[in-house]
Amino acid sequence: MDLGIRGRKAIVAGASAGMGKSSARALAREGVEIFLSARGEARVVAAADEIAAESGVKVTPIVADHSTVEGRARLLEACPEPDILVITCAPPVVTGDFREITVEHWNASADTTLIGPIELMRATVDGMASRGFGRIVNIATGAAKWPAGIRMLSGPTRSALVNYTVAVSKAVAKHNVAINNVLPGMFHTATIAERFGAAAAANGTTYEEETAKFVAEWRIPAGRFGDPDDLGDFVAMFCARQANFLIGQSLVIDGGLVNALF
Repeated sequence: MDLGIRGRKAIVAGASAGMGKSSARALAREGVEIFLSARGEARVVAAADEIAAESGVKVTPIVADHSTVEGRARLLEACPEPDILVITCAPPVVTGDFREITVEHWNASADTTLIGPIELMRATVDGMASRGFGRIVNIATGAAKWPAGIRMLSGPTRSALVNYTVAVSKAVAKHNVAINNVLPGMFHTATIAERFGAAAAANGTTYEEETAKFVAEWRIPAGRFGDPDDLGDFVAMFCARQANFLIGQSLVIDGGLVNALF
C-alpha cells in the first residue's frame, strides 16, 4: 500500500538503533527524507548510511541529545520544517526499590521522555498546521498505560506525555496534523540485548534463556519478544496520508500483555 508520503521530510529523534531506527527505515522505504538523531556519533552515522544505502533516499545523521536545549536546536536547525516527527529514546534504567529513586533520576527521565518530546512538538506543530500536513508519533512504553515497578522511571513521564499529546492533537486535527502514540512492550533492541546479555553472563545461561524466563514470568501471550522492524512499520502507517482521521490514539504493541475492551 502506498502511504502517500513520498518526498516528505521526517525528523526521527533518538533513532540510531532499535525501534527508532526501524521506524526511520520504514519511512525511508516510503520515500521520506530522513533526519536521524542520536547522542552517539559513530552509531547514528552508521545507521544513516545503512538506511540510505538500503532505501536510496537522503538520510542526514545529526549528533544531538533531544533532552537538551542545545540538542533540540541542532536538530531543528538541520530540519526546521519537518512534515513528520517521530520521537523515541533509550528507555530509562530498570528500577528496583522505588525508594531509591532520587530527584536527579526523575529530572533526567523527565528531560528525555517528557520535556524533550514536548518541546520538539511545540517547535514544529504550528508549521505543520500552516502547511496543511503533519504527523507526529511518540514511541513511548506500554508502562504508560499499565504501570510496572521495573518501569517506574519511564511509565509516569510517558503517561504525562500521552496526556499532553492527546490534548494537543485535538487542537490541530482540523489542520490535517495527526498526533498519536505507540506504546511498545518488550522488543529485541540493543538495550534489551545488553540487559539480558549481562544477565546471561551472570547466570551462566544464554540470552534466549533469559528472555524466555521473562516471557514466562510476565506471561506474555505471544510467547516471545517483538521485532523492532514490525513496530517500525506501524509507526510509518501512523504517518501515512491515510492516517488523517487517526487522532490522539495510543496503540499498545506488546504481544497481548495489556488488553482493554475499548
